Amino acid sequence: MTMPPATEARAVSSSSSSHKGRWPAWTREPLLHFLLLGGVLFGVDHVMVSRADDPMRIVVGPEVDAEATQVFTASRGRAPDAKELAALRQVWLDNEVLYREGLALQLDKGDTAIRERVIFKSLSMIDAGVKLPPADDAHLRGWFESHREKYDDPARFDFEEAVLSGEADEATLRAFVTKLNGGVNGGASADTGAGLRVFKGRPHANLVQSYGADFAKAIESSTVGEWRVFRTVEGGNPAWRAMRLVATAPARPGDFNRLRGVVLQDWTDATLSEQRSAAVLALSRKYTIRRESAATTTSNASTTAPAVAVGGESK
Repeated sequence: MTMPPATEARAVSSSSSSHKGRWPAWTREPLLHFLLLGGVLFGVDHVMVSRADDPMRIVVGPEVDAEATQVFTASRGRAPDAKELAALRQVWLDNEVLYREGLALQLDKGDTAIRERVIFKSLSMIDAGVKLPPADDAHLRGWFESHREKYDDPARFDFEEAVLSGEADEATLRAFVTKLNGGVNGGASADTGAGLRVFKGRPHANLVQSYGADFAKAIESSTVGEWRVFRTVEGGNPAWRAMRLVATAPARPGDFNRLRGVVLQDWTDATLSEQRSAAVLALSRKYTIRRESAATTTSNASTTAPAVAVGGESK
């Protein structure tokens, strides 16, 4: 009996477009400070602003982390890692700086209830002051080479998984794999009663994200067509799976001449984003920024907070 095909697994989009830098690439998109979290963090912003006695002091409390984690988890299906949470925290801080600058410039006139519009107006004023430097082909090619991971097509792997009904431990799967490898055409016509999942064109980064680094290394070095039992790690939990490598496609380097238009746009976006961030950072230096943990917030009820220097951050 031929294995009944199961629904083909949907590929998880891999992120081969990450840039090198301080924050993940998604935090550097144009106008991100206004658009990324929208009004979702407004409640937290309101709490933090109302808590500040000094208009030149910004308090980044645990409420910011809690709300950012909730928003991120709801949109991506997982909690942010430490780097992603730090990036979200920085976005909140940039927004707070822009908001206060907008208030200082009286950009809130007519928009007293709409915080996001004040932030947007402040950012628009910053945009009016940024200037894109000239870039010839030599400069663009150098930028292209330093960001090759975005433009090179990585090696890709096709593989299949034979799925037994119900729970299957390692010993059961090893016996099952032996049966598959002993059948005609690798067991495809064996009376296994298993379903077949097909995965196409998965890059290394996607394999690591989906099943763990050890699995990625093992499947990539497997013999094509041979069923094996693999140990995977999914959501932090170990599992055993019966899979076989079907085909591989080698990596292909990106062609600058073919991608020049895309490279120019990416360079433009990244350069303007860097200039915006630098401008907001310069504005933030006139504020005293205090970062509070949940423990700090609790202790503040009975303890005087430590002094911090203007334009600096507390430790």
